[in-house]
Amino acid sequence: MYLERTIDSELENWRLSATRKPLMLRGARQVGKSSAVRNLATKFEYFIELNFDEIAQHRAIFERGGSVIDVCELIQAVANTPLIAGKTLLFLDEIQACIPAISALRYFYEKLPNLHVVAAGSLLEFALAELPSFGVGRVRSLFMYPFSFHEFLMAYQENFLLEALQKASPNQPLPDVVHDKLKRYFKRFLVIGGMPEVVSAYVANNDILETQRLLDDLVVSVESDFAKYKNRVSTLRIREVFNAVVGQIGSKFSYSYPQATLTNVQIKEALALLTMAGLVYSVTHTAANGIPIGAAINPKNRKYLLFDTGILQRILGLSIADLLMEDDIETINKGAIAELFVGLELLKNSSPYESSVLYYWQRDARNSQAEIDFVIQKQIKEQPIIPIEVKAGHKGSMQSMYVFLKEKGLAQGIRFSLENFSTFKQISIYPLYAVKNMLLHKH
Repeated sequence: MYLERTIDSELENWRLSATRKPLMLRGARQVGKSSAVRNLATKFEYFIELNFDEIAQHRAIFERGGSVIDVCELIQAVANTPLIAGKTLLFLDEIQACIPAISALRYFYEKLPNLHVVAAGSLLEFALAELPSFGVGRVRSLFMYPFSFHEFLMAYQENFLLEALQKASPNQPLPDVVHDKLKRYFKRFLVIGGMPEVVSAYVANNDILETQRLLDDLVVSVESDFAKYKNRVSTLRIREVFNAVVGQIGSKFSYSYPQATLTNVQIKEALALLTMAGLVYSVTHTAANGIPIGAAINPKNRKYLLFDTGILQRILGLSIADLLMEDDIETINKGAIAELFVGLELLKNSSPYESSVLYYWQRDARNSQAEIDFVIQKQIKEQPIIPIEVKAGHKGSMQSMYVFLKEKGLAQGIRFSLENFSTFKQISIYPLYAVKNMLLHKH
């Protein structure tokens, strides 16, 4: 059973576009790239799927050389399926395993612009790093992530709940009964995360224990992939840094973590590989003195987010009973899982046409420390810089927020918590489950 994704509408727009380019789906392993393409294929008369990782014959089609016309003739012969512009969807899966196929994408655009071609791959960023100009201006990228909370509600076909949430705002709170129901869904989502296999199993069976077994399988799969990253970096080194990231969610990453055996250079290299693999996302310090906020960063100060809350809680062994039942999750992992959730939701609900980045702000002045969990930039003339604080419960000091607003001369900040929509002085309060609302609202 295919569960609808928000990326589906982008894929459909691409299918109908008169000026399309070959499309490349980019994202971590098992986030649903291939499933989304196969769902798109139902709109076509013919579908050809080549898997370069599993079938050597498929790699040979491109490795032998020749023009794109020659390649298409071979594809038709191997697949025994016609390759007709406008009627056939050609899917090049696991394309990172065939560098000549990546290079060929630009020629599909130049020679056969009406042919629908989609490429996807696990660990694709490693291959693209070797081909920095593989198809600039001739290939369009779409970035995919695990399920967002909005997509989770879509999977449950909670259409009325989604409609109510869409209409809500700090000036128009939800009825308490609706807010409470969304909180229950939110807590379940923290436990199971957004990996498609886990979400599908939970929607089908509502078996929370089965999701934990599936998450264990995914953790093993993730760690097994470490050996594929780069030959010169040992699996043990990558695993050590991966575990260090897991242990420091919500904090500035420290290179002197407990039991560290690596040099700073080795740690940085492993962090770069984990980032390329889509397993961690960096949150970089910015001075946030003006736009673009990325122009005033300090790359030495970074926090790192794991790619999924379900994976995090499973690795850390958090109490799923507490996550499901407690009305204040501040005491669970010091509330770091709430900050992780918000950061991931900011990424998942950003434009899929660019690789989004995250920023935070911190001041370490003596006797005057302050930190803003996230700082984002929006196309709003009145206040393009938006500070965001995350609280894992219903209460919490806003001292850092007021320090930031005063120092930067800003009028408004955002707070995420388990509270209903509301306002308090200069702060617009959003429930943790409503990150998408915040991004769509004009502040």
